[in-house]
Amino acid sequence: MSEDQLLGRIADLARDFLRSLPHRPVGARADLASLRRALGGTLPTAGAEPTAVIEHLAEASEPGLIASAGPRYFGFVIGGSLPAALAADWLAAAWDQNAGLYACGPAAAVVEEVAAAWLLELFGLPPSASVGFVTGAQMANFTGLAAGRHAVLERAGWQVEEDGLIGAPPVNVVIGEEAHVTILTALRMLGLGSRRAVRVATDSQGRLRPDELRRALARLDGPTLVCAQAGNVNTGAFDPVGEIADITHERGGWVHVDGAFGLWAAASAQLRHHVRGVERADSWATDGHKWLNVPYDCGLVIVRDPVAHKTAMTGRAAYLIQSSGAERDPQDWTPEFSRRARGFAVYAALKSLGKTGVTDLVERCCRLARRMADRLAAAPGVRILNEVVLNQVLVRFEPGGVDADAFTKAVVARVQREGTCWMAGTRWHEMDAMRISVSNWSTAEADIDRSAEAILAAARAEAEERGSS
Repeated sequence: MSEDQLLGRIADLARDFLRSLPHRPVGARADLASLRRALGGTLPTAGAEPTAVIEHLAEASEPGLIASAGPRYFGFVIGGSLPAALAADWLAAAWDQNAGLYACGPAAAVVEEVAAAWLLELFGLPPSASVGFVTGAQMANFTGLAAGRHAVLERAGWQVEEDGLIGAPPVNVVIGEEAHVTILTALRMLGLGSRRAVRVATDSQGRLRPDELRRALARLDGPTLVCAQAGNVNTGAFDPVGEIADITHERGGWVHVDGAFGLWAAASAQLRHHVRGVERADSWATDGHKWLNVPYDCGLVIVRDPVAHKTAMTGRAAYLIQSSGAERDPQDWTPEFSRRARGFAVYAALKSLGKTGVTDLVERCCRLARRMADRLAAAPGVRILNEVVLNQVLVRFEPGGVDADAFTKAVVARVQREGTCWMAGTRWHEMDAMRISVSNWSTAEADIDRSAEAILAAARAEAEERGSS
C-alpha cells in the first residue's frame, strides 16, 4: 500500500472513532491483561508492512480507548479536540517541524508568536509578557517558578543559572493548603523542595486566605515565591489573586498563578470577576488541552518579565543558528528544545473560535456544570459539596443508615462500569466525593441530562442492592 493509501486508511480509522463518540461506552472495555495480550509479544525480527501494523494497532487498542474526546467524559479536567485544532495537529505531525528554533521551523515560530499575542489579549495580561508553549500545566508551573526563582535570587545578588543553589540565599515558597500537586512537583524539580513550602490555610472552598498569607510572610525573610491558584482542582474556586499579589509585592516577592483551567475565566465578562487582579501577578500557567480543547500535549506559561523568563530557560551553543534579532526562537521560553510544533493547533483553535467562541465555550461549560449540579441536588440523599462557580461539581451520596464514603465510592464505580458517562472520585475535606468536570466543546444539555439520570440510576441501584443484602 502506498503512503497516500496508508494515510487515507488512517483517516478512515480516525473518522470511525470520532463518529462513535456520541454512542460508545465512555470507559474502556478491556482490562490490563487483555490489552497486554493483544498489544504485547516479542519484537519481531523482520519489520511488518505499515498498513498491517496500523490495522493491528487500531484493532488491538480500540477496547482500551477512553472516549475522553466525547461529550460525556467528565473525569479530571480533560477537553476534547476542536475540529480545527485536530486538523492542524495532523498537519503539524505531517509537516514534522522542530519547533525549537526559528531556523528549524520559521512558520512554527511565527504561529506561536501570533497565538501568544491573542492569548495575552484574551486573558487581559500585559501585552509585553513572554509566552512559552510547553507540554502541560506541570511544565508551565515549572517554567513560571523557574523564572521567579531567577528573579528573586538575582535581586539578592545570586545567579542561580550559573552558580546553582549550593550557597545561594534560601528561597521561601508559600503555597495554599490546597495547591495542586504539579506545584509540589515543580518545586522538587527546581531544587526548592516540596516539604520546605510554607502552607497557608484556605477557606471552605479551598481559597487561600489573604490574612493567613500576610501572617506567614511576616515570619519570613529573604527571596520569596508565592503560588496562587485560579481554579481549585476540586471546587473550581479562585484564590483572591489581586490581593495576594499586593501583599506579596509589598515584601518584594514573586507571585505565580496556577491557572490550569481557571485562567480561561478571564475570557468571559460573566466570569472575569473570579480572576480580578490576576494581571498583577508575575507569572501564569494554564493548559490549552483543557478548556481550549486542543489535542495533547499543550500547556502555556506566561511571564511578565521576559528577561527573567528567557534567562531561566535559554541555552546557547556554537553549532546552533539562534536568533539575535527579530526572529523568535521558541526554545528560549520552554524547558524543551526539540519538540512538536504545538502552536499550530492553538492558532487553529483560536482562529476557528474567535473571541466570542472562546467566551461561549467557557460560559457554556459552566452553565452545564450548574445544570448537572441542579439535576443531581434535586434527588434525595444527594449533596453538592461545592459552590459551583466554574465547571467543577463535587457530589456526595448520603442515603440514611449507610457509610456515605463507601456508598459514594460504590456509585462512582457503578457509573464508570455502566458507560453512559465517566467521572472519577476524589477525597476532599475528609469526605469521599464524585468529581465532575465539564470542559468539552461538544457537550450539550442532552448529554448532561442523560448523564445525570445515569448517575442517579446508579445510586438507586446501589441502594437497592444494599437493601436486599
